[in-house]
Amino acid sequence: MDNVVPFRRKAVPCVEVTETCGEWFVRVVENDQEITRSFELESFALSFAEGQRIRLHLDKIVRL
Repeated sequence: MDNVVPFRRKAVPCVEVTETCGEWFVRVVENDQEITRSFELESFALSFAEGQRIRLHLDKIVRL
């Protein structure tokens, strides 16, 4: 499920994708919250990340 973490400071919007132990994670930071979603398939993670990038009007996705 989604994990929402409130920030006490103004965060810079970004979308990050990383792979750990065969699981893919997408971290979305916007306004005063951070959401992390996990995916079993890389293609699903990248598709979700791309949708978030478009929604937030960002130039790129950061791959960690």
